[in-house]
Amino acid sequence: MKLMLCGDVVPTDASREAFAAGAAETLFGRILDLFAQSDRVVVNLECALTDSDGAIRKMGPNLKGPPVSARTLRASGVTDCALANNHVLDFGQQGLRDTVAALGAAGLGLTGIGNDEQDARRNYLIEQGSERIALVAVAEHEYSYALPDRAGVRGFDPFDSLEDIALARQAADRVIVFYHGGKEQSPYPSPRLRKACQAMVRAGADLVLCQHSHCIGCREAYRQGEILYGQGNFHFVKYLDDKAWNEGLMVQVTTQPVWQVSYIPITLNGDAGIDLAAGEDKQRILDELEQRSQVLQDEAAWLEGWRGFCRSVADRYRNGIHNAFVGHDPAEPGEIFPHYFDCEAHHDVLYELYPTWHRKGH
Repeated sequence: MKLMLCGDVVPTDASREAFAAGAAETLFGRILDLFAQSDRVVVNLECALTDSDGAIRKMGPNLKGPPVSARTLRASGVTDCALANNHVLDFGQQGLRDTVAALGAAGLGLTGIGNDEQDARRNYLIEQGSERIALVAVAEHEYSYALPDRAGVRGFDPFDSLEDIALARQAADRVIVFYHGGKEQSPYPSPRLRKACQAMVRAGADLVLCQHSHCIGCREAYRQGEILYGQGNFHFVKYLDDKAWNEGLMVQVTTQPVWQVSYIPITLNGDAGIDLAAGEDKQRILDELEQRSQVLQDEAAWLEGWRGFCRSVADRYRNGIHNAFVGHDPAEPGEIFPHYFDCEAHHDVLYELYPTWHRKGH
């Protein structure tokens, strides 16, 4: 079996018209050939596909695309969508229902959501002949996660998720995890994230792909598994004027005659599309991935890279926490304070910025 595993997909102002028109070649260029050669193509759909204007109250943007985008994805060769992310509920339960309906009508498989938090824990099997691959799609806790009495995405839990991976391993030949989390724009994982990903491999995952950071991070071979800390965006074009935002990695997995994972760089192409990176760009992306991956294996260098990133965003966190209590009842602070503590990635930064005295070595 040959799988193509892709990162975040969102129709943006630059690409929305092409998605609505079904302009596959404009959107994906030569990537269409690789899709056609794959048995399954999985993307992380990081938005609602809805015409609803009922945006939820949240920190950060509310993302949506036209429902017809589902048909464009399917016509382009995409077969499955992971929905475990922090934006699929940006337009509430109606937006989620519209998304599920659009994907179903287009013939796309989906995973990573459920009618409640227990229902969302269902594993997803990709089968071909005698081969069975389990896809476990989870997300950190940022607005969209399912609750005991509310539909939403499959939240990552350091206890339940490891059990789910172990059960998936019993039911399948291989296990792939889509982990939607980690701090945006950080090229290195936090210590917590690295421990979590390594624990998922020990529980039975063969491949862990971290999405959500919107930049390519680093990789490591750990025990019997492969971990990619930051896949970068797939099709989220020109949302930010940032080089790292507009580059990413497709991950190709072949299962026969041996299990093999390879990385295929992609980059912006024109105003609305992406394409395979070529020449110097391709080599640069792969070289930079390898350089960061070597840093990751040097604990002091890796931690300094992570701490340096945290220091670079420190003012945003200090101001956010300070202002959360300005003009608010201390018992009901502004939205940003509980959000920082609800979401694991933000908590990781705060943990680094504000260590207790005994962690400072005094």
